Amino acid sequence: MDTESETRTAAWREQMDAASRRFADSAAERDEVTRKRRVAESDVVDTEEQILARADRLLVTGEVPAQAVIELGRQDPLDSIGSLERVIGFANDLQAVNFLTRGTRAAAAVARISLTDHGRRVPIGTGSLVSPQLLLTNNHVLPNVDVAASVLIEFAAEAGIDNVPTQTVRFDLAPGDFFVTSKHLDYTLVRVKPGVDGTAAGDTFGWNPLIAKPGKIVIGEAMNVVGHPLGRLKEISIRDNRLDLQLDDFLHYTSDTEPGNSGSPVFNDQWEIVALHHAGVPKKDDKGRVLRKDGKAWQGGDGDDAIDWVANEGVRVSVLLADLGSRVFDPAQRALLDQLGPAAGLSAETVVVDTTAVAPQPESAAETIVRGANGRPTAFGGKRSVVFLHGRRQEGRDPADLRRVWTAGLNKGLTLADLSPIDPADVYFPFYGDQLVASLSAREAAVETGSELYESLVAEAAQRFGMPSAEEAPADPIAQERFGFGSVVLGRVRDQLGWIAARSGLDSLLIGAIFKDVAAYLDDEKVRKGVLDTVLADMPTSGELVLVSHSLGTVVAMDLLTQLPREVTVRLLVTAGSPLGLDGVYGKLLSGGPHRPDRVGDWLNTWYAGDPIAIGCPLRQAWGQRLRDLPVENPKERAHDIAEYLAHPAVAATIGHTLTD
Repeated sequence: MDTESETRTAAWREQMDAASRRFADSAAERDEVTRKRRVAESDVVDTEEQILARADRLLVTGEVPAQAVIELGRQDPLDSIGSLERVIGFANDLQAVNFLTRGTRAAAAVARISLTDHGRRVPIGTGSLVSPQLLLTNNHVLPNVDVAASVLIEFAAEAGIDNVPTQTVRFDLAPGDFFVTSKHLDYTLVRVKPGVDGTAAGDTFGWNPLIAKPGKIVIGEAMNVVGHPLGRLKEISIRDNRLDLQLDDFLHYTSDTEPGNSGSPVFNDQWEIVALHHAGVPKKDDKGRVLRKDGKAWQGGDGDDAIDWVANEGVRVSVLLADLGSRVFDPAQRALLDQLGPAAGLSAETVVVDTTAVAPQPESAAETIVRGANGRPTAFGGKRSVVFLHGRRQEGRDPADLRRVWTAGLNKGLTLADLSPIDPADVYFPFYGDQLVASLSAREAAVETGSELYESLVAEAAQRFGMPSAEEAPADPIAQERFGFGSVVLGRVRDQLGWIAARSGLDSLLIGAIFKDVAAYLDDEKVRKGVLDTVLADMPTSGELVLVSHSLGTVVAMDLLTQLPREVTVRLLVTAGSPLGLDGVYGKLLSGGPHRPDRVGDWLNTWYAGDPIAIGCPLRQAWGQRLRDLPVENPKERAHDIAEYLAHPAVAATIGHTLTD
């Protein structure tokens, strides 16, 4: 343990020395920041590019109320960097009351990292969940697989509302499954082993997604650091912290942090991670000696808390993600990395097929299209069949694997509802993913951004998400253009998608692709027929169905109900994350409108208010009272995830009771 401790200390001091060199080398840049602040009479200063990106992000995410921006524009047209700095300053100075509750949620994903030695716990740093299963910390905290395999991760190591320490929850790491590290950028990303009940740590404590896009912070804005300084119970440093300088790979900021904060997430005021804290910058004399707070030369035995720290340094999130993106992973590791979500810019889900170009059709396309997975006819007493109907862009996936993912989500909900789980092999999983892509590729002209139906769907969704109308726009045309107000940009799909994305947490490309495929299915009868024929080929031909559908699959389900044999009845229809509440969708169905199919018994529609595809929900407004709308809360970064919908006990219980009654 002594050798390990010495090695860790040496690694930390190496990072501290590197941070000190960068701090010394950037003296001229800091002087320029001081000059800009004096001229602008504001703490908020940065490059024009950073100011523009930050102002845009604050506005479209609703952190600066639209009316406030309108008023600022009337006082000083928003056509200068100075006025945009005022917008940022407005957001920096005033916080909504939910600032504290959002901070509590973000802090829940932060954990203490400790080594164990003969039953003794030795805290060595901080880590935080950035996906359901991946923990982010420093390289000098977890430099290799062996060290990672020997540590203990403690969540909820904090004082409760009554100032009494809460019961901690401990997890081990699984570096053999996923372990990526960089000494230069001083980060390590490692898998957290699920608990004894198989639950991922993130399912209990949440996680804070990493965001690749710019505009998360500028010089002069407040920063918030959550961690375990010197191994103590969780602490937070807020409000008195300011970003001082942005370097290519690192951020320098003023903050009250201590050595145990190594690996702490550094948040902006919107509780988005902007940096990974890794080192302090100590004050030094002209001989290069580290100084204590009393001005004397620091000695190793004085303790790190005696050092006079002049700044702190963190690794920029965008740089960290770029490094991850440059690496090669095997399929299992890639699946874990994909859980970082579309905001990280690394997930395969963010790669949107360009349907404006017609791909060449394989010579034997019919042979390459994968068929669905059939369930066991004897399942559920032979009385009923369960059918899962998936959404868009599942091409190239294994239907059996997808069926397991859906069933795992449902079984989690059934367990929470104290009901028996089901076997994936008992479920029918019609698969039209390959057929959909083949049909789109075969079209003479794919649905493009300019498609009337596509544009109307996006515009309706943006309007329902509160995008300002032309009447609410500021008079200043530059402000209109920059911030997406009114008639100048109201009809632009890009701005509308950006508005939806900012308020839902999903990537705008992903949202646009989903709406584009919905429009393609509804607009082109050949596409529709190809999908329906493929689904019908793998459907039960008689008996009662429990039909569970998601996203585009809910649209397909409604058309499917007009095509099923008379011998089939639907005991329960479940629609999740559905666009069926949009006028442009239900008006194009085979039924000709929002007409509840007669063959359906019970109908449960589940939706999350932050899911942009379900923005037309609740469905009863359009479809009438003979259905049950069940709003649920999904993690924002997985707002549209089917496994999240099915894992809710109330959703799962409805399915489970239907199968057993």
